[in-house]
Amino acid sequence: MPRDSLPRIGLGTYSADDREQWTENVRTALEVGYRHVDTAQVYENERYVGEGIRSSDVDREDVFLSTKTVHHDVPPESEQVPQAIDGCLERLGVDAVDLCYVHWPTGIYDHEAVLPAYDEAYEAEKIRNVGLSNFTPELLDEARQHLEAPIFAHQVEMHPLLPQEELVDYAREHDHWLVAYSPLAQGAVFDVPEIREVAEKHDASPAQISLAWLLSHDPVAVIPKASSREHATQNLAALEIDLDDEDLALIDSIDRRHRVIDPDHGPWNR
Repeated sequence: MPRDSLPRIGLGTYSADDREQWTENVRTALEVGYRHVDTAQVYENERYVGEGIRSSDVDREDVFLSTKTVHHDVPPESEQVPQAIDGCLERLGVDAVDLCYVHWPTGIYDHEAVLPAYDEAYEAEKIRNVGLSNFTPELLDEARQHLEAPIFAHQVEMHPLLPQEELVDYAREHDHWLVAYSPLAQGAVFDVPEIREVAEKHDASPAQISLAWLLSHDPVAVIPKASSREHATQNLAALEIDLDDEDLALIDSIDRRHRVIDPDHGPWNR
C-alpha cells in the first residue's frame, strides 16, 4: 500500500469509559468525511469501532483502519502475539486491517520474539501494513534490522509542546509516516499564548491551529479524538488552514515542553 494511502487526519478513539459511544462516534466521523480510524486492543472498544464502520454508508475498503496489539501487560512466558493480532481482527469483524502497530516496546516485547509474528500476519495479508508505536530512534533501528515488512508508520505523542523533531527527521529519512496521537496535548495547547495569537489571525480555534501546525510537517498525520459531529467537522477543517512562515516560526518558538502520556515503562524513561 503506497504511503499516500493514509488520510492525514484520522479519528482517535481512546476513552477511559463509555466505550460503546464509539459505534456512533465512528459512524458520525465517517459521515462528515473521515476515512482513517485508529483504535487499539487496550482501548477495549474494537467491537464498537467495527460496528460503527459496518453501520455507516462508507464501504469498508474506503476506510483506513488501524489497531494496535498490547505487549506491556502480557505475561513474558506467553507466546500470544499471533493470537493478539487475530483477536483484534475478530473484535473488529474484519478479515484484515490496513495497519497494525506494536503498541509499546516494553513488557513481553523483544524484537526477535515479537516482530516475526507481524511479518507472518503481513505475509498472510491479515495486516496490510506494519507499524510501531512509542519507539525511540534506537529501538526503531533495531526493529528495522529484524522486520522483513517495511515500517509504514510510527505512532507517538506529538503536538506543539512535544514537537518530536528527531522522530520527524527519522520518518523522513526512512520514508514512513509519523502519526501524532494526543495532538492537542489533552487540551494543554489551548491556552498557549503563541497558539492563541495564530488562531486569532486565522479566525480559527487553538485546536485547529495545533492540528494545522502538525500537518505542516511532512510526513506527519494526526489522530485527534472527536466525540461530536461539531468537533469532527472542526478537526477536518484544519486541512484548509495554510500557516505561513511567520506563524510556524512563532509556534516553533514555544519553549514549554509537556508530555501527556509518560508511563514509567515508556522507553524514553529507561
